[in-house]
Amino acid sequence: MWNPFRRFTSQMMDDEAFQRQRAELLKKAPIPCLWLLGKTGSGKSSMIRQLTGATEAVVGNGFRPQTRCSRIFSFPDDESTIVRFLDTRGFGEAGYDPTEEIAALSQQSHLLIVTVRATDQAVDAIVAPLREVRRSYPDRPVLLAITCLHDAYAGEPHPAVDPFAVNATADSRTNGSSAGEFRLPESLPGDLGKCVSAHLKRFQGLVDRVVPIDFTLPEDGFVPPDLGASRLRQAILELLPTAYRQTLLQMDELHKSLGEMYDRRSMPIILGHAALAATAGAVPVPWVDLPVVVGIQSHLIRKLAQIYNQPLDKKVLSQVGGAVGGRIALTMALRELLKFIPWVGMAANAAASFAWVYASGRAWNWYFQQVRKGHVPTANELATIYEEQLRQAAQLWRDSRGGEGK
Repeated sequence: MWNPFRRFTSQMMDDEAFQRQRAELLKKAPIPCLWLLGKTGSGKSSMIRQLTGATEAVVGNGFRPQTRCSRIFSFPDDESTIVRFLDTRGFGEAGYDPTEEIAALSQQSHLLIVTVRATDQAVDAIVAPLREVRRSYPDRPVLLAITCLHDAYAGEPHPAVDPFAVNATADSRTNGSSAGEFRLPESLPGDLGKCVSAHLKRFQGLVDRVVPIDFTLPEDGFVPPDLGASRLRQAILELLPTAYRQTLLQMDELHKSLGEMYDRRSMPIILGHAALAATAGAVPVPWVDLPVVVGIQSHLIRKLAQIYNQPLDKKVLSQVGGAVGGRIALTMALRELLKFIPWVGMAANAAASFAWVYASGRAWNWYFQQVRKGHVPTANELATIYEEQLRQAAQLWRDSRGGEGK
């Protein structure tokens, strides 16, 4: 009898082992917490997207309340966090008192990143609480990110050569220069020099590093759209305590390792459901109309969602299900698979049922992995993955039956 777990038995992982390995992996590098201090619209979300690779939708929907006026974003999610971002709201709003927020958030964060737009000169609401943070926590590193540089030369492109490439990371702790003594390039476009100079004077003695950056969307037309990204990342790495710095250095590798662990956990579940669907499909009735097979697939989707700690709301079900879960997908499964294996009769029912559940399970699994990385796949991407997995399902079925088609 065919054993669908034959290839993957050595990789199976129960819940307890999975949680233990995940905990050990994350224990190797403590989770850094970056506190973002700035007005709404000062570029905080753009910074998070740049550092994590997450989409705007993921960042926008990923925040959850932390204190009365603050939010926290755990990336990639709360279950397998690699980095956290704290965002304090209310600065610049009438009647807002940040004292409570400062006391609560200062204890949690390892690096404070202050964000100000280049042309925003009304920043007293930021400077005042920053002075309190500096006074109460003098050892807390502070990074000033001057954002949206293009506002100062509206209608013009970025300079052909990044003017801040050399002097953009003056560090008061290593070379004795304060923010106010930060050396500006000799030539800057528009009013950028005046704007940056004014910020340096305001924040003199309050920050350890100054990084001018400009993160825009590709459709905005600025080249490059991630001006200053490398110096921002370098400044964060150098200011963070060593242990927390290592997590960011290994972010890509940690994320890959976590993904591999989830994949090992999900594959036996996908194969088990696909094999059960094949059994259900091996009956003398049209396989497309088998409610049992559809039920098996639905149960598989719920299990995968639990593994990845992802919600299954109407929007997600509609997006992914429309590409891999409906009758059109069922029909496509049979059409595509017949190109590879000349099934007939009950063998066709069983093979197609196996292939549909396997391919849809793998597509959902890929979708959840991409969401955890910060990318929300499109319907076309899902359809492509689904077709690829159908071909893999056909090969698995052939291999399990000695290469015969029936």
